Amino acid sequence: MSSALTTAATGFGTGLSLIVAIGAQNAFVLRQGVRREAVLAVVGICAVSDAALIALGVGGVGALVVAWPGALTAVGWIGGLFLLGYGLLAARRVIRPGGAGLRAEGEAVRSRRRAVLTCLAMTWLNPHVYLDTVFLLGSVAADHGPLRWTFGLGAVLASLCWFTALGFGARLLSRFLARPTAWRILDGLVATTMIVLGGTLIAGS
Repeated sequence: MSSALTTAATGFGTGLSLIVAIGAQNAFVLRQGVRREAVLAVVGICAVSDAALIALGVGGVGALVVAWPGALTAVGWIGGLFLLGYGLLAARRVIRPGGAGLRAEGEAVRSRRRAVLTCLAMTWLNPHVYLDTVFLLGSVAADHGPLRWTFGLGAVLASLCWFTALGFGARLLSRFLARPTAWRILDGLVATTMIVLGGTLIAGS
C-alpha cells in the first residue's frame, strides 16, 4: 500500500510540475474563472483531455516496453534527458527571471460554445501538451513497471486539482499568480522535481 501511495504521490508531483507553467491554456482558464464564464466546461475539458492524453502515454509507452524490453533503456535515457532539460530551463528562469506573471487581462470568451472550442484548440493543437503528457509522463510511468497506472492516476489527479483551483479559485489566485516572485518559487520547485526525476530515470536505465 505504501509503495502504491508513494508512486501515486510521485505521479501527482510530476504531473503538477509539467502542468504548472505560464502559458496560453492556463491564462485562458484563469481569465474565464475571474469572469465566471463557462468555468465548469473549461475546467472539465482541460482535466478530461489531460486524463485521456496521460492514459495514452502510460498505456502506449508501457505497451512498447512490454513488447520490447530494451525500449525501457531508450525511453529512460530520452525521457531523462528531456526532464533534465526542462529542469535546467526552469532553474534558469529562477536565476534570470523574465519578469512575467500569469495575468487574467484580455478579452473573455463570453459564448459557451466559443469557450469550449477555444479550450479544445488550446489543449489538442498544442504540441507541447503531447510532449508533456504522452511522452514525458509516459516514460516516467514506464519506469514504475506494474505500478505505472497508479503513477498515471496521480498525474491525472494533479491535473484535476490544478485546473479546478485555477478556474474556481481564480479570483483568489489571480493576484498571487500575477507576481513574478510567485513564479520564481514555482519554477524552483519544478526545477528540483524535474532534475531529480530526470537523474533517476537515467540512473535506472
